[in-house]
Amino acid sequence: MNRNVKIRNVGPKSAAWLRQVGVRSLEDLRTTGVVPTFMKVRRAGFRPSLNLLYAMEGALLDCHWQEVPEERRAELLQSVEAAESVHTTATARAIGVVTESRPEPTEEEAMMEPTLGFDAPDAPVDQD
Repeated sequence: MNRNVKIRNVGPKSAAWLRQVGVRSLEDLRTTGVVPTFMKVRRAGFRPSLNLLYAMEGALLDCHWQEVPEERRAELLQSVEAAESVHTTATARAIGVVTESRPEPTEEEAMMEPTLGFDAPDAPVDQD
């Protein structure tokens, strides 16, 4: 079986992106899934539009990407946003970025924080 079969709705540029992430056939796409494949393309550094997401779904449904029902498009978009959120949080934790928000300091706490004169526009300028 030829594993480099053209996937419906997918042009040459998008097909190259898919090959780069290991999706070379409709069967590969079916196995990997539309949203995971879309996320792999993004994480590989490419900048696909949502049209690729809908094109891949259309390929699985054997229809033109514009015929993918609006409800299904909304589900796909929601799944991509959830996957991005999970990936962003995991990446932030992996590199040690604090993802929890800190409450604003109270007025008393703010007064106790040391200042170096950078925040006050009327702070005296040191003339060396």
